[in-house]
Amino acid sequence: MLRTILAATSALAACCLLAPAAMAQQAQMTFFVTSAGSGDGANLGGLDGADKICQTLAAAAGAGGKTWRAYLSTQGAGAVNAKDRIGKGPWQNAKGVVIAKDVADLHSAGNNLTKQTALTEKGDVVNGRGDNPNTHDVLTGTQADGTAYAGADDMTCGNWTKNGAEGAAMLGHSDRTGLDESAAAKSWNTSHASRGGCSQAALKGTGGAGLFYCFAAN
Repeated sequence: MLRTILAATSALAACCLLAPAAMAQQAQMTFFVTSAGSGDGANLGGLDGADKICQTLAAAAGAGGKTWRAYLSTQGAGAVNAKDRIGKGPWQNAKGVVIAKDVADLHSAGNNLTKQTALTEKGDVVNGRGDNPNTHDVLTGTQADGTAYAGADDMTCGNWTKNGAEGAAMLGHSDRTGLDESAAAKSWNTSHASRGGCSQAALKGTGGAGLFYCFAAN
């Protein structure tokens, strides 16, 4: 009986020691994949709404003392490049692993974004290809170099305001894995466009859940 009590006490002590350490590490987090989207497809309430989601999730994880920005581009008049919204880096995940040292590194083939490092604000791995459900499709609306799309084709679901059958959004693969070995299949920010529109069902249909990347800009 005494041995059982001692074992339980030791386990409780270990838990209590680990929790503050994990929280302290998350407080230093400067990058994450959202653990949830807006729940309304690609309608995030525009860039301001997306940034608010980033800020809220970061605050819940103990990292709300930074200015958080969604890695999203917009199109049309006053188009915004995703790469210009996220600060200078370096950026690290909830486990303290650096995923890129600066903007150029982030958009290079040598960045450290993988299924094991593209974690949520909670420090969880995002489901990827082969998992059920697969949620590796991440909203970006962005070209491979982090810049906005020109032209009339909608790649941002109406600058993150559409949630129906119209429009499309460019998606990246958070696990850097797709149907083949092509560069697009392995791209974290420019893999393929959504199919069937901008609704939650359309995003789910290709392996997504309306998730997106958040970076601390300061």
